[in-house]
Amino acid sequence: LQGHMDMVCETAPDCTKDLTREGLDLFIDGDTIGARGTTLGGDDGIAVAMALAILDADDIPHPPLEVVLTVDEETGMLGADALDASVLQGRTMLNLDSEDEGILTVSCAGGNVSVCTLPVTRAAFSGTALTVTVSGLLGGHSGAEIDKGRGNANQLLGRVLYAVGARTALRVVCVDGGLKDNAIPRESRAVITVADPDAAQAAIADMDAALRHEYAAADPDVFVRAEPVQPQMPPMDAASTQRAVCMLCCLPNGIQAMSQDIPGLVQTSLNLGILTTSEQCVQASFCVRSSVATQKEMLVARLRCLMVQLGGSVDVSGDYPTWEYRKDSPLRERMIDIFREQYGHDPKVEAIHAGVECGLFAGKLPGLDCVSFGPDLTEIHTYRERMHIASVQRVWRYTLEVLRRCK
Repeated sequence: LQGHMDMVCETAPDCTKDLTREGLDLFIDGDTIGARGTTLGGDDGIAVAMALAILDADDIPHPPLEVVLTVDEETGMLGADALDASVLQGRTMLNLDSEDEGILTVSCAGGNVSVCTLPVTRAAFSGTALTVTVSGLLGGHSGAEIDKGRGNANQLLGRVLYAVGARTALRVVCVDGGLKDNAIPRESRAVITVADPDAAQAAIADMDAALRHEYAAADPDVFVRAEPVQPQMPPMDAASTQRAVCMLCCLPNGIQAMSQDIPGLVQTSLNLGILTTSEQCVQASFCVRSSVATQKEMLVARLRCLMVQLGGSVDVSGDYPTWEYRKDSPLRERMIDIFREQYGHDPKVEAIHAGVECGLFAGKLPGLDCVSFGPDLTEIHTYRERMHIASVQRVWRYTLEVLRRCK
């Protein structure tokens, strides 16, 4: 049995509670339990509660049990990553860290953060300086919303700069956009210097119209505009500008492969989440994800191949393993049968295009057969978080029957 004991500590605007020192003020409202002014911590306190209740009971049939409760899941799965799993004997795992009753999660993507660095050289250039902005996009989570067809502002900025450079001599001063590598950026800006400002504005107007047409359904409020600006540093020289624009236009982004095992699942993707510029270099930070380990490696190789050609480099950090879908999972089939008996219909079996602790355990325990499930929790990670009591009772009965049949 596995879950995590840490929680996201959020408070309402008028709440003065110090969650580093004070306990929660719990309340029951009909079928839900919450905490006044704060997160409840049902994610993943319910796993701790269920596991301890099972260990404490003398009348619950179950096979020999190992209970693993990790820390620091919410800050990058650091506890599971640091865990010495060599002491664990079991190779069948129930992860109680899902928030939707009736869904059995059986696979997740592995991932990493890949930062592409392009050195640049600067030189004086006589021209008109403009700030070019690509904005109005919806953005979203680069795992959950990567399949929505939404525009990536950093990548679209590269298209705009290429279009401007095709009309007039162009030098890039800086490019910046996005706040998190795992979020699709909603806005990106470039400061540029151009020889012919009218030609540049015409190119920008054309790109504004093109993007509004392309993203009319997914991002109806997208826009591109340019305004005069006073640059804070000299522009890049012609060669560095060409390489920077090439990098933004040609680096892969978005969905790269769909799963052949689970219909509708994004298998492999990457997201150009953060774009920054210093006096010496441009950096593009990617969140790379795949539910197939070799495809994750392939994406890093593609980034490195292109960056080597441009005279740059790629640094990879925060790598976590893939939890690959098992076609032959006795645990999954047993849990589907039990669910059908207790609920009268089939569960939803799904994979997620994001990382969960099961992936780290699968990497440490070869042959692990694992399913993630849990009761209904709503608005987790906010002070409006609620756990649904009847759902907890049903999932409790379900868990006990799974344990009994695994004995």
